[in-house]
Amino acid sequence: MQPLDNIKILDLSRVYAGPGGTMILGDLGAEVIRIESPEGTDSMRDWVPFVGEESTYYLCANRNKKSITLNLKDPEGKKLFFKMVKEADVILENFKTGTLERLGLGYDTLKSIKQELILCSVTGYGHTGPYKNEPGFDPVIQAIGGLMDVTGSPDGEPTRVGLPLIDIMTSQYVAISILSAIRLKDRTGVGQRIELSLLDVQISSLANVASSFLNAGKVSKRMGNSHSYIVPYQVFQCIDRPLMVSAGNDPAF
Repeated sequence: MQPLDNIKILDLSRVYAGPGGTMILGDLGAEVIRIESPEGTDSMRDWVPFVGEESTYYLCANRNKKSITLNLKDPEGKKLFFKMVKEADVILENFKTGTLERLGLGYDTLKSIKQELILCSVTGYGHTGPYKNEPGFDPVIQAIGGLMDVTGSPDGEPTRVGLPLIDIMTSQYVAISILSAIRLKDRTGVGQRIELSLLDVQISSLANVASSFLNAGKVSKRMGNSHSYIVPYQVFQCIDRPLMVSAGNDPAF
């Protein structure tokens, strides 16, 4: 028996931040059904390299899932979707702000079908504010959220992390938030709407960099593989290969 084997999730999300979250929940036993448009709107399906006809990028965020195509703009497709909502516990979406409402699938509408439904929405910049209608892409979020300002060589340009780190971290927030909502629903019988944004996750990830500035007024700079305050905490070029040393305390040193 797995902890979520009685949970059904309808996954309307695309790319990584959303699908990565439902993949975690699928690993925990949830039944995850991906719902994609007939046009195939998930661009990750087209990203190389491929194994057979499948994108390896797409595969890394979509194991343990079922998949259907459904035209949510068509009355018959919408009717079938509403039928699926009645049997679902969670819906995840990461459309642009307002898209769900324009499709006639807003939270109030979905809640009228199933009161205890959990709806999780992921956007780039949230549902309010000056960037609410802008698309959110991981490298841009890394840039605007400050991560690139503290990554890279001191004399080099701002550098993005080599992985889609903010997408990956957001997927974990998706899983944690949905698990928390399921826990509350089990206790109260009440569903809820969850709103997550990539920018919020990025800013929260600044951790000690943000804390140093907010509490001590210290502005962190790019240090390459070194640390602003801990030494030795860097790469040493040895005869045979580079060596990474991270001595976080005196006993370790």
